[in-house]
Order: sequence, then structure tokens, then C-alpha cells
Amino acid sequence: MSGFGKIFLILGVIFIIVGVLFSYLPNITKIPFGRLPGDIVIKKDNFTFYFPLASSIILSIILTVIFYFLGKLK
Repeated sequence: MSGFGKIFLILGVIFIIVGVLFSYLPNITKIPFGRLPGDIVIKKDNFTFYFPLASSIILSIILTVIFYFLGKLK
């Protein structure tokens, strides 16, 4: 299997695991992603602008660590 195929396979397994966790563990949905300090929300009369800056940074750090360790497994 090529390296690109392995990455897709691993990502698919990760998405399945996360989906099962969100389905069967109701407390995991209480993680405040999207409501962290640093997330920008601008609400006007008929308009809402949402930019999850802090959530994006934390998600990026988590994914960087995961892919770093997956790269070490090669």
C-alpha cells in the first residue's frame, strides 16, 4: 500500500473512532470548542460572523502532535 493510501486509511479509522465517541459518550460534546476565549463572534441584527481562532489553533496543535507521532511510526 502506498504512503498516501495509508494516510487515508488511518484518517478514516480516526474519523470512525471520533464518530463513535461522539455518539456514545454524551459528555464529550461538552468540550467548549467554538466557545473558547479568543473565538471571534460578531452579532448584528440580521448577521452573525463567527471566526473560531482559538479553537482552530488548539485543533492545529492536536493534529500536529498526532501526525508527528504517526510519522515516527514509519
